[in-house]
Amino acid sequence: MRRELEMNLSRREFLKSSLAAAAGMGALGLLGACSTQENTASTPSPEATGDTVAAALDAPYTALSAEAITEKTVDFVIVGAGPAGLCAAVKAAENGLSVAVVEKTGGTGGCAKFGMGILAIGTELQKAQGEELDLDAMYNMFTEYTHYRTDCVLMRRYFEESKETLEWIEAMGVEFEEAARYFEKSYPTWHIVKSETGVIGGGQAKTMTDHLEARARELGVEFYLETPACRLETENGKVSGVCAVSADGKQGYHFLCNAALIATGGFGNNEAWVKEQFALNLDQDFFGMRFPGHEGDGIQMAWNAGVKQSEMIEEMIFDIYQPGSTGSYTNDIKLVMQQPNLMVNQQGQRFFNEEQVQNTTYTGNSLRNQTGNTGFMILDEAIKQSYVEANHVDFTSRVWNTDDFTQFDANFKTMEESGYTAIVKADTLEELANKMGIDPQGLAATVAEYNQLCADGYDPLGKGAAYLKPITTAPFYAAQYYPSSYGTLGGIKVNSNLEVLDQNDQVITGLYSAGTDSCTVYGDSYMFLLPGNTMGYSVNTGKFVGEAVSELLKK
Repeated sequence: MRRELEMNLSRREFLKSSLAAAAGMGALGLLGACSTQENTASTPSPEATGDTVAAALDAPYTALSAEAITEKTVDFVIVGAGPAGLCAAVKAAENGLSVAVVEKTGGTGGCAKFGMGILAIGTELQKAQGEELDLDAMYNMFTEYTHYRTDCVLMRRYFEESKETLEWIEAMGVEFEEAARYFEKSYPTWHIVKSETGVIGGGQAKTMTDHLEARARELGVEFYLETPACRLETENGKVSGVCAVSADGKQGYHFLCNAALIATGGFGNNEAWVKEQFALNLDQDFFGMRFPGHEGDGIQMAWNAGVKQSEMIEEMIFDIYQPGSTGSYTNDIKLVMQQPNLMVNQQGQRFFNEEQVQNTTYTGNSLRNQTGNTGFMILDEAIKQSYVEANHVDFTSRVWNTDDFTQFDANFKTMEESGYTAIVKADTLEELANKMGIDPQGLAATVAEYNQLCADGYDPLGKGAAYLKPITTAPFYAAQYYPSSYGTLGGIKVNSNLEVLDQNDQVITGLYSAGTDSCTVYGDSYMFLLPGNTMGYSVNTGKFVGEAVSELLKK
């Protein structure tokens, strides 16, 4: 099935427009924490500390009269209704705890509802596909990949229990249609949710989060939507309460509890934090997915309560972008322009083995090393036509799903008419370079050198001979790429049990963090070799916290 991607309403742009719409309703985001303004600069700087910062985040609540605040006593308060929060809620409620979930937006699921599936190892689905994955081998590969900059104990548990967690979710009525690879050299750990609404690609996992919410409600979990949390209370090293206020600022809640979870999705939509932490400029030289509400409020709320800050990274990927460009393209164009052909930087120089375009983290990392964080994929008419005539490309995609390349030329014309300029064609390499801002002489020299490599059948940068295709036949095509990301990872320091630590590395009893807010297990680069990892981490760590709180409150 062909599925047109409208770039003005791509996942990134759709989410940006959703942010603006939500702001008008006073219902920003996918987090469960307050901010005082509706723009991405509303969250205080990570460097800021003390009463001023706490007051800024807490302002909507402190402005309320005592009569406008309702006090509630529950066992467990969860801040954020994404996959981690939902799994924690279900597991705790299954064990008989009273649970309240506060969520900044008007719905549940977080950014998982835009995703596709979760990691699991040793499943029946893998076995049915003839895939036998060795748990020890997967774990050892992961620790080597991260250079042991990971929590080995937590990751071992995650991998060991991933099969059980998947089966637990299946018991709620969720079906998984395939154990997939993200790319050829990755492993089939990505268990794709079977959508109940016919969605193909991004959004299939919404079926899973819908079932998790339904199960939680069935068990008596109380949801407070459009009710962001803004204060975390502790007493004598123990969590004691969470404060929240409705998005319209009229109703406050003071939850008295013995356990709380912060699982609010990171800060990928906060321009100031992204620049400060990563030296990247959103929508200029970096095009991360800007999920509404991911401004870091939950992380700041934890810091305000004395929680230790962890390291933070972007969940790096890459994609076709150009600052200010509008218009649309279709999935066949996207895939044709993201094959292992020649990629150059602004100087017209080749800079890596383009076979790695399969691995979006590696390509994003390589782009970050280039002038302006950008690169350009170059191909010619002969290469393009080979894909069209074969009705197939070298590297297919479960995300950019299409099985028809025969309408490429017609779709390209429509794209041009829409005004989209991040993908162009030209009759000469010089014209192509000028359209894209590439040094023409540098590009000409690189193409000559590259064509000789193709003739020799050997690439010193490591690309396989099958992908060495010369650039000789007009017209020529180019697509501009920048680093992107699914979001941020880390911010809240936890131990192997997901217990939150204070400035002295001591456990704050009853306080936990799961999902991306405390995810520091990937070292400096997200691991696409074992796909489904972040969502798998979220559902598993959420479940682990639900179990831990159940044990804690039995004592």
